[in-house]
Amino acid sequence: MTEPIIDTMGVEDRFSRVCRVMGLVVLVLVLACAFTPLPDLLVKRLEASRGLGPADAIVALGAGVQSDDTLSNASMRRAIHGIVLFRKKRAPLLAFSGPDGGGGESRPEAEIRAELARDLGVPPEAILTDVRANTTREEALRLGERLRSRGVRKILLVTDPLHMGRAKPLFEREGFKVIPAPIPSSLSGSVQPESRLQVIRRLLKAAFGRVYYLAAGHI
Repeated sequence: MTEPIIDTMGVEDRFSRVCRVMGLVVLVLVLACAFTPLPDLLVKRLEASRGLGPADAIVALGAGVQSDDTLSNASMRRAIHGIVLFRKKRAPLLAFSGPDGGGGESRPEAEIRAELARDLGVPPEAILTDVRANTTREEALRLGERLRSRGVRKILLVTDPLHMGRAKPLFEREGFKVIPAPIPSSLSGSVQPESRLQVIRRLLKAAFGRVYYLAAGHI
């Protein structure tokens, strides 16, 4: 019985062609990301928000506090955005989350943000804080429990545009109707190739985070 002849040269040639095509595709994508407005267009699409309110509550997710009791840049911007929405009467309740910076040596992020909101004219009774959550999933679980106890069903969710894709379905899973209210992104307007590639890296990181949450069954 004659053994079948495997054309190894043909297989290697086809594999080589596939690799060359894939390399060309990657090169084109890198050039498009670095030297065209594509990253900026993607970010602006994520920033788009429509129909901001009315809602039952505004939820500003945490983003970190430093050891000297100052908010991180992202945390400050999210807090201010939430306060602005409250002052525009988009919702009667403003919720902040955020634990301390680690080790219990700094004040909880949520408390610092609540103090900022009071200083800017938000009534204390209109502020809800949670200092226990350390992840986005924990924010959805813990804030969700407290918001439901107040009869909240519809929320304006405040976070970064790249974070919204993971945060929104987590709160929807807790039974809320979620209206995205992303803060203006500091990533838009990039003109240098290095900056544009950095934007793409951030976009990919956000996408991988969403895939992980999907794989883990969180969303």
